[in-house]
Amino acid sequence: MPALPAPDYPVDVRTRLEADAKEVIARYPGARSALLPLLHLVQAEEGHVTRTGIRFCAELLDLTTAEVTAVSTFYSMYRRKASGDYQVGVCTNTLCAVMGGDAIFEDLKEHLGVGNGETTEDGAVTLEHIECNAACDFAPVVMVNWEFFDNQTPRSARQLVDDLRAGRSVEPTRGAPLCTFKETARMLAGFPDERPGAVEATGGAGPASLIGLRLAKGEAVPGRGADHVIAPRATPDGTPDGTGGEPPSGHPADEPPAGHPSSHDAPQQTSASDDQHPAGPTAEEGE
Repeated sequence: MPALPAPDYPVDVRTRLEADAKEVIARYPGARSALLPLLHLVQAEEGHVTRTGIRFCAELLDLTTAEVTAVSTFYSMYRRKASGDYQVGVCTNTLCAVMGGDAIFEDLKEHLGVGNGETTEDGAVTLEHIECNAACDFAPVVMVNWEFFDNQTPRSARQLVDDLRAGRSVEPTRGAPLCTFKETARMLAGFPDERPGAVEATGGAGPASLIGLRLAKGEAVPGRGADHVIAPRATPDGTPDGTGGEPPSGHPADEPPAGHPSSHDAPQQTSASDDQHPAGPTAEEGE
């Protein structure tokens, strides 16, 4: 068992962290609601959540160290041990795995000589598998400090980690320029990214993410012919004005109606809405 209580931060470090922590706490009506960003703040100081960081959060929020520990060990974004400047996460969830994520992860483990959650000897890279990077349309995906590197292969992933270890410039596929894990943790604590042009570079959804939306609107898929234009579904009775008629066939020759842009959101006729043929019990249980 470690010696208790945990050691405190040096005076100058604690003074600086307390000023930042008070700024964070002031954003919330209840102080204990600031626990998650404060854990990111102490993680930005040492690269992981230490016993000292847990003690610091507990003292400022009037919590026990057990309460803070319970939260810090629940969320995977809080590191429990010293880790690298770059957290390299390989998605191994279903779609990424099928598209090559498993192969990338196994290749990187062998290439770096580390296992899951382990850090290279130079302290540059920590490798881990991630259940989902929420970027299935760019599979297989690798993230470095939560920035996207899309459509990866074992070869490109090896080059990526080699560049990180060598200190060479690495550009994410989309999003802000790459920074260290400590810098990322400070941003997650709620402090702005002050690097010139970084905020403007965050961008939006990539082209692959927007194809479904374009289809729902009845637009042509980029790079495909007119036979891939899908007409949106109209109101439940098949016409925009509700006067009756057949729903659009979806054939390219049809004129897309001005109805609801997405059949997924439009209300549909079901047996439950048919007064003439009701489904299910007609009386409450017990009647």
